[in-house]
Amino acid sequence: MDKKVITIFMFLLLTFSCNREQSGFYDAIVDAGDHDKSNNGTPIFKSIKAALATVPADNNSPFTIYLKTGRYYEKLTIDKPMVTFLGEDRESTIISFDATGDSEGPDGEKLGTRGCFTLRITAPDFHAENLTIENGFDYSANAAKNDDDPSKVKNPQAVALMTEQDNDRAIFRHCTISGYQDTFFGDAGRHYFYQCKILGHVDFIFGAGQCLFRECEIVSRNRENKSTTGYITAPSTLASYPYGFLFQDCRFTKVDTTVPQASVCLGRPWHPEANLQVSGSAVFIHCFMDDHISAAGYAKISSQASNGERIWFELEPDSRFFEYNNYGPGALESPTRPGLDKKSAQWYTQNQLLNGWRP
Repeated sequence: MDKKVITIFMFLLLTFSCNREQSGFYDAIVDAGDHDKSNNGTPIFKSIKAALATVPADNNSPFTIYLKTGRYYEKLTIDKPMVTFLGEDRESTIISFDATGDSEGPDGEKLGTRGCFTLRITAPDFHAENLTIENGFDYSANAAKNDDDPSKVKNPQAVALMTEQDNDRAIFRHCTISGYQDTFFGDAGRHYFYQCKILGHVDFIFGAGQCLFRECEIVSRNRENKSTTGYITAPSTLASYPYGFLFQDCRFTKVDTTVPQASVCLGRPWHPEANLQVSGSAVFIHCFMDDHISAAGYAKISSQASNGERIWFELEPDSRFFEYNNYGPGALESPTRPGLDKKSAQWYTQNQLLNGWRP
């Protein structure tokens, strides 16, 4: 293509991008610092919750909410289909809340893992791009407190992003999902993550959903005074379904040098309520792994059954963890790190995992 044509094309693309806010491209704008009620007919809200209230209950077309830079301290549920969040800047457009498993809910009961989310998706076709979703609970400061300190949180699960119920076809592009323990709870439907960053340490990518992570950075944080500082995945895929989490061309890194070598496991086979119909699946293909990943690779985990019995689940036969063609100092061959051959790896593709859906 002629250089002059390319220059004109790029100029027009940039002009459209810079002016779509003014041109009514969005259905709503959220800007805590703007006191105007509209921008060329596009309503402006001071909170995301207020903007979400204007989405029709029977919404059947993309409803785009543009989030200006800022920290939005809100606990949100997306229960209407086809909602899109577009952030102005990935690093400075932040949706944040700081609830934990011990936080008190509206009914006076503890929220637990399922209730401590910052953002929960329960409807299909959600799309987020160019923003950060975080649980702002300070795990490290809490862990440093004495056990007899009444202010110490005993159940520090703190979910940033959760999907459940009717969630399906959820898309996340150029997003940061930040937390410590239980950062992303993907428990229902199909998900597509592209060039996202997910941070945490204990079981920070977990659940029963089908999730494709492409060209993402998975960042392990440190847990001080722990020989095993973290577990990246804890899938609870139903045994009747062949696919759970698939990582393709991702980078498994550590937040800094405080994370010791060989101290992080790639996963462990979570069985909610000791459900024997579960066989968690996480597959890692052509991923870079830094030296914090251990040679053991995986670890056992226990769950409490409804009768109170505690049951331990092992790598085999209680899970489906596999690796293929990974590289880097943490991509080690080990009897406890199951691998795939080239033929078997061909079953783990975007089309197979997403069951024909093409984001």
